[in-house]
Amino acid sequence: MEQIARTPKQIGAALRRCRRAGGLTQAALGEKTGLRQATISALESGEPGTQLRTLAEVMATLGLELVIRERGQPGKDIGDLY
Repeated sequence: MEQIARTPKQIGAALRRCRRAGGLTQAALGEKTGLRQATISALESGEPGTQLRTLAEVMATLGLELVIRERGQPGKDIGDLY
């Protein structure tokens, strides 16, 4: 499922949805990544200070990739509706 995320909170929410869709708890994802459950929680909450390495590790574990592209034009992107 493709999702558009532009803020740390949106990125965290997208990761949470993917984690839940995979049937993982925060603790289970933490075990798979070698991170603490509190770190997973902070990432999913969009808290500042998350290291890029942490984000990359969680995304890899969830089978996700990061795509960088230009923002869609206002009114042409469903993400602008929310």
